[in-house]
This record gives sequence, structure tokens and C-alpha cells, in this order.
Amino acid sequence: MKKGETTRQLILDRATELARTAGLEGVSIGRLADDLGLSKSGLFAHFGSKDALHLAVVQHARDEFVADVIAPALKAARGEPRLRAMFQRWTAWGGRPGGCVFVALSAELDDRPGPARDALAAALRDWLDTLATAAKIAVDEGHLRDDTDPGQLAFEAWGIMLATHDAGRLLGDPKVAVRSKRAFDALLARHR
Repeated sequence: MKKGETTRQLILDRATELARTAGLEGVSIGRLADDLGLSKSGLFAHFGSKDALHLAVVQHARDEFVADVIAPALKAARGEPRLRAMFQRWTAWGGRPGGCVFVALSAELDDRPGPARDALAAALRDWLDTLATAAKIAVDEGHLRDDTDPGQLAFEAWGIMLATHDAGRLLGDPKVAVRSKRAFDALLARHR
């Protein structure tokens, strides 16, 4: 990797970390330059604008999500084991310092049109499609009933994931892991 690519990667790693706790508005060229010991003009040259930086952060988070959640989960056996792996990997992803960057950015960007919002919405749609595809495969493998609606199962799993995030991070529920597993188990049991 060339020096410029390495620097860009370092910037995006730090910017994504900041976005988890401070949102995109907390990710500024000045703050990143200070945090990383770079000049503002040097950092600006990597992105060209704050909006381009914010879009790059969402895209970088998406790439991390694919590498840390989806790709490893796809190594699990087809069907219910893969669905469980996706849920468990996402739970671990959401348990990072700052939580799930997608959940953090959803509240910030939901009513703010623009490329960062569009990229975030696309990432979430892809995640729901991935969950729905895994549910469809679970039906095909005979793990779930034929009348299972994969899109509905994905929607409900996402709801459990969001509740898990808020109950653990915002409410500090000490039983969040147990409640989350119980809710996901019940969801799958309803479709067996």
C-alpha cells in the first residue's frame, strides 16, 4: 500500500471511530488533523470536502461491516446456523466502543438528504437483504417453514438488533445479552 493510501486508511479508521460516538458532525477535518498529527490541508487533499469525507466514512464503515460481520458469518453452515452467526456477529459489532456506527448515524442522517444518507440507507438495505437471503436459504434447507416470509424475518431480526443496541448502550440493561438471545431464539422458533 502506498503512503497516500495508508494515510487515507488511517484517517478513515479514526473518522469512523469518531462517528460512532460523535456522529458525522463530530468528524471534522480540523479534529482529524489534530488527532492524527496531520496538516488540515494535507488531510483535506485526501477528500476535497467535508461532505466527501462523510461519504467516505459511511463507505468505510460498510466495508468494515462486511469484513467483520457478513464475511465471517457466511462461513457458517447454510440455513439457521448462518442466520445465528449473522446475529451473533452483529451483536459483537454493536458491542464495540461507541456501538454500531450505523445505528448512531441513522438518527443523525434519517432526515438529512445527501450522499452520506443515501450510502447509509444502501448499506442498511443490503444488510436486510443479506439477512432475508439467509432466511430464504434456511427455508430451502428445511430449517424454517415454507411459509416463512424472509423479508419479515429480516425486519424482525433487525428490530431485535436495534433493541439490543439501545437496551445495552443507552439503558445499561445488565440482562441485554440474555434478552437478545431469547428474542432471537423465539423469532426462529416461530418459523420452524
